[in-house]
Amino acid sequence: MTITAEILQEFKERMHLGDYEDDNLRRILSASVVALNKACGDYVIENDEDFKELVYERSRYVYNDALEFFNTNFISLINNLAIGKALEEIVLEDDPDAAV
Repeated sequence: MTITAEILQEFKERMHLGDYEDDNLRRILSASVVALNKACGDYVIENDEDFKELVYERSRYVYNDALEFFNTNFISLINNLAIGKALEEIVLEDDPDAAV
């Protein structure tokens, strides 16, 4: 998973961080995308604002060494994204020409 410069910059601004940790932040963001795709389904961070928000929140928890609290605090959003992706796949299976 490649984190774009725009995603990295947006996350740094949100966290009030400078340029000194770019490589670490890219790793954190990338790991968050991979983990959340496993939990929620295949989302693209640039294409879904809810997924992007969840990636940023998980990354914030990782950065602050508090990942053990993330799932508990964001389970409803994780489940909503997972259900949405499952419903999207059901619609596509029933009608491959359907626009989601």
